[in-house]
Amino acid sequence: MMKKILLYGLVCCLLLSAFGGVRACAEESGDAPEQLYARSAVLLDADSGRVLFGKEEKEIRPMASTTKIMTCILALENRQEDQIVTASANAAGQPKVRLGVKDQEQFYLRDLLYSLMLESHNDSAVVIAEGIAGTVEEFAGLMNQKAKELGCNDTHFVTPNGLDASDEGGVHSTTARDLAVIMRYCIAQSPCREEFLEITRTKSYQFANVDGSRNFSCNNHNAFLDMMEGALSGKTGFTADAGYCYVGALTRDNRTFIVALLACGWPNNKGYKWTDTRKLMEYGIANYEYRDVWEDVELPKVKVDGGIEEAAPYESRIRIPVCVKEKEEIPVLLRGDEACEVQTEVEETLSAPVKEGEVAGRIRYLLDGEEIASYDVVTEKGVEERDLGWAILWILKLASL
Repeated sequence: MMKKILLYGLVCCLLLSAFGGVRACAEESGDAPEQLYARSAVLLDADSGRVLFGKEEKEIRPMASTTKIMTCILALENRQEDQIVTASANAAGQPKVRLGVKDQEQFYLRDLLYSLMLESHNDSAVVIAEGIAGTVEEFAGLMNQKAKELGCNDTHFVTPNGLDASDEGGVHSTTARDLAVIMRYCIAQSPCREEFLEITRTKSYQFANVDGSRNFSCNNHNAFLDMMEGALSGKTGFTADAGYCYVGALTRDNRTFIVALLACGWPNNKGYKWTDTRKLMEYGIANYEYRDVWEDVELPKVKVDGGIEEAAPYESRIRIPVCVKEKEEIPVLLRGDEACEVQTEVEETLSAPVKEGEVAGRIRYLLDGEEIASYDVVTEKGVEERDLGWAILWILKLASL
């Protein structure tokens, strides 16, 4: 009998332990991703540019061929229609991976963009850079200028293909955060975003050089495009210094997420970047939803000094109502435990004269201390000034009674 009791107790303990473990896992499913292979990683909301998750996301590291997203978007924005480019000896001498261009061979620049993004050819990158800016150095200057415009102050470009290099400005490098911001520009903000998406989503592409003497075929090596529903774009990269790198974007239910990974393993760990990308994308999909954070805030009436109130002509300090000039929805991508802070800033006193619709303050919506929206608070009515002319008219009015 005692043995049966002990056995029953042991079974109960095992069952409680098992179900308790399941419950613990369920409770932790909303936690931030752990045990990523990448040394630097970021999950970015493409709509707002907000970092939803980061791991050493501001650490400066080499970025290998993920560089080519900047090369591609700059070429799209600066090329001439049907532009023809000529390969130089410098381009023809680039190391693998390469298209195999020959010195003085001519191509249509648009064709080389598929070579650049689908096969990641290093020689095509140089032909494109020299065709746009004259030299690799001048093109790198354009890349760095664009990075600064996007607020990527921890990024430095030396080459258009991402090969390990350095110059007087430093090492060819970026951060996971900056790389995600550049991808955001490419897919959502650039005037050439649709062309960028078209190129980077193409499965295969065939073309010839200008004189038709040689034909080429390119196949897309971005496995992420077939990995998850809603995959938009992406670019892989690898060098000895950078390790495996990746930047990619996904859209699902009107939400667009960007993942950037730097130093995500070295040979023979080529698949680490796909594991990390999926983990971060699934975290974003499972935990972030759009919510309308607009609030109808009760606003106090504002005092007006030296104003005229016909109903109370002897009162020199009156109060007038104020309201928000424009009301609208404020959709924000939020995790379940996140909320926006609403700050109301309204003037206590205004001096007459006051016009109807005059700004008397602001309502600010803050998320993690950053302003995400703000609205003017304006007066609902105007107030004339109690001046000498009004006093004389009032005296005359009283005298006529």
